[in-house]
Amino acid sequence: MTPPRAEGRITRGTTGVNRLRRMDRWIAAHPALRHAADPLVVDLGYGASHRTPAELLARLRAVRHDVRVVGIEIDPARVAAAAPYAGDGLSFAVGGFEVPLAGDARPAVIRAANVLRQYDEAEVDGAWRRMLARLAPGGLLLEGTCNEVGRVGSWVGLRAAGAPGAGASAVAETGPETFTIALHLDSLADAGGPSVVAERLPKALIHRNVPGERVHELLRALDTQWARNAPLATFSARQRWVAAVRGLRDEGWPVRDGVARWRLGELTLPWAAVAPRDGALAGGE
Repeated sequence: MTPPRAEGRITRGTTGVNRLRRMDRWIAAHPALRHAADPLVVDLGYGASHRTPAELLARLRAVRHDVRVVGIEIDPARVAAAAPYAGDGLSFAVGGFEVPLAGDARPAVIRAANVLRQYDEAEVDGAWRRMLARLAPGGLLLEGTCNEVGRVGSWVGLRAAGAPGAGASAVAETGPETFTIALHLDSLADAGGPSVVAERLPKALIHRNVPGERVHELLRALDTQWARNAPLATFSARQRWVAAVRGLRDEGWPVRDGVARWRLGELTLPWAAVAPRDGALAGGE
């Protein structure tokens, strides 16, 4: 039988050491992984090197020793090049948004990093739906982008409806749940402030950074708080960032988590806080 055609397009394939470390760290803390009955994770569109799925496996094993990672690439040559590195919980397969897995297994997590940048915004919702349909109940789809060295990134966290595993509460709806910015704080002064992330927004939002859209309002408010707390730079960029995030929260932005996550250079909000105002990109059924 001829295998089904992989869904998607070949990416540029660029990658680098530790490029996706901020995404890895966020996944490692997420209940979709920690409470998964079967901690199977897919690194979709991992690129021209086996490096990012291997790093993902190593980082996730710090919290789930039984995690397994499958790197999926649409380019058979890339899969063949990665094959010698398979073993001990790491494997590779040819595929795309259909997420082909042995036995039709359903992963707890799918990470699609720097995959949709070359697509049109109109194609994003379909790709989200296709990947969400492959997740285990309560599973997590992490879709976003970062710069070449991983110091500036952002992503959308989408959930599949259902219970993510024993001991975890059920997820009521399928679709986008959160939006996260993750930055290397000591670089922000030279970069001009937190809105440097505008160039690395997910495809769902990158063209929405215009007046009248929520994500534009968020980045303006964040830059304002960053400037307002400039005196704290004397102590550290971390203290300045924490104060800026706290200021956002005090203004009424629905900031999630607490200082422990903020100190990592993270800012997470509900998707509704940045969602396009025309109601596009719901991602659900």
